[in-house]
Amino acid sequence: MLRVSRSITRSPSPAAQSGMSLLEIIIVIVLIGAVLTLVGSRVLGGADRGKANLAKSQIQTLAGKVENYQLDTGSLPSRLEDLVTQPGNANGWLGPYAKAAELKDPWGHPIEYRAPGEAQPFDLISLGKDGQVGGDSYNADIKFE
Repeated sequence: MLRVSRSITRSPSPAAQSGMSLLEIIIVIVLIGAVLTLVGSRVLGGADRGKANLAKSQIQTLAGKVENYQLDTGSLPSRLEDLVTQPGNANGWLGPYAKAAELKDPWGHPIEYRAPGEAQPFDLISLGKDGQVGGDSYNADIKFE
């Protein structure tokens, strides 16, 4: 019997080797780009949703601080900055009630304060992502209720 031994480490001939063509490489790159675009838009959309939820809770928290100011001084603050630094006419002020950074919404826009408010003693409003009155979705105004 004649044995023919073949080497396991020997690579096949160049004609038997096959690789990816340029067209296949381009298709793979385009598919990867499409997947990354889809994932990126989902992640960025989640950030906006998180900021909107943070703005809602921030408005509620700030309203509580305005009410604490009112309980201590007997009157509403004339402006939100009165929560940070004591105004000259505020007897009984036990602040600071807030930090300066808390007076801005998660998008960096100042929170609007109106006293008296439309249907309550005061209004607190975040103008949303676009910083403009009105809007929808993440650009919508967020109000204290």
